[in-house]
Amino acid sequence: MKKRQYYDVAVIGGGPAGMMAAGRAAELGARVVLVEKNESLGKKLLLTGGGRCNLTNAEPDARKFIEKLGGKNGKFFFSPLAAFGTQQTVDFFERMGVKTKVEDRKRVFPISDNAADILHALEAYMERGNVTVMTDATAAGFNTRENKLTQLLLRGGEVEAASYVLTTGGRSRPETGSSGEGLKWVAKLGHHVLNPFPALVPLKISDAWVKKTQGLSMDNVAVTLLVNGKKDSARTGNILFTHFGMSGPTILDMSKRVGEVVKDKSAEVLLSLDLKPALTIAQLDERMQKDFKKYQNKTFRNSLDDLLPRKLIPAIIALVKINPNKAVHEITREDRLRLVKMLKDLRMTPIGLLGFDKAIASSGGVDLNEVDSKTMCSKLVENLYFAGDVLDIDAPTGGFNLQLCWSAGYVAGEAAAREAIKERNAHI
Repeated sequence: MKKRQYYDVAVIGGGPAGMMAAGRAAELGARVVLVEKNESLGKKLLLTGGGRCNLTNAEPDARKFIEKLGGKNGKFFFSPLAAFGTQQTVDFFERMGVKTKVEDRKRVFPISDNAADILHALEAYMERGNVTVMTDATAAGFNTRENKLTQLLLRGGEVEAASYVLTTGGRSRPETGSSGEGLKWVAKLGHHVLNPFPALVPLKISDAWVKKTQGLSMDNVAVTLLVNGKKDSARTGNILFTHFGMSGPTILDMSKRVGEVVKDKSAEVLLSLDLKPALTIAQLDERMQKDFKKYQNKTFRNSLDDLLPRKLIPAIIALVKINPNKAVHEITREDRLRLVKMLKDLRMTPIGLLGFDKAIASSGGVDLNEVDSKTMCSKLVENLYFAGDVLDIDAPTGGFNLQLCWSAGYVAGEAAAREAIKERNAHI
């Protein structure tokens, strides 16, 4: 490596936001370098969607998309989404040779179900613009002068650019490279960094029966968070029982709030599962009576296969406290109603989150009040731009987080390139 190298735009971080920013900046004619500390790009990208890469959500209405993000921070992304929205994302990857499909909850995946196809498309995009890619390059911060970045410091050298785009991520999945160094650098530059917190992360559950049901996935389950007996929040969708507790998209989407309330050790925090949300208690009781009539000559343990996944039946039988060997025709009305109510209100006790090493994303990061949403440029440092999980935003599962990477990365790369090229031309 040379002692010092000069570019129009330096992008720090080779994840989805960084690759999009680098590709867009180069597409506009900027001389771009992408600096990545791992030996290869897109390590976390390859893990998304279970390796399938849920690359966006096919919600065409920007307002509805923003509503999913929640809070005032969601509104920040109106401008980036207007510049590069969900349809532009699909069109972009289609142009790069990646055919896509839409699954339930409007989730968009490559038809191949292979996240590597998304990575290869981004690499090809950067290659078209002659982006210089430095891997195994560990950054150590910036040199500054008069409220402006002058160099990116690397072990063994420096990179000098007119504009810098920081896409180093938050603190989720640190084994992929997101260990929070970028947040420390910008804090030293004067930015307010909100404390990163695991945002999409599995829950630890204390109830032993949950662990005995590990590996079971269920769709269309209504999950309600109860705090001191009152409903705090609720979602409906897919859940997964694990050896440590609960996961699945619905649980992940609620995890940030669960993590916040379990910190209060004086509060009673419970999760209530409605396993049959499409049925009222009366309707479920009627359904169960039909099942019991059908299996009237069997034992209780052998009468629930039509109603519940087989892996869950032993736990339900133990919790409802009905003798599993009791003949179905001997089940009392009281027994049956107790079972009905349990299936509509199956409770468990969350005791914490797994942590950053298992989190898909982290909340917290650079305060959005200090970033211009039209350019993704810092309001404190004139040639510093941001994109990705380094910002204080966390979205639900379903392709929302990656879409924010594409949108902010595209805007940051474009704005950084235009300013850099303007500065270069001014010196000609």
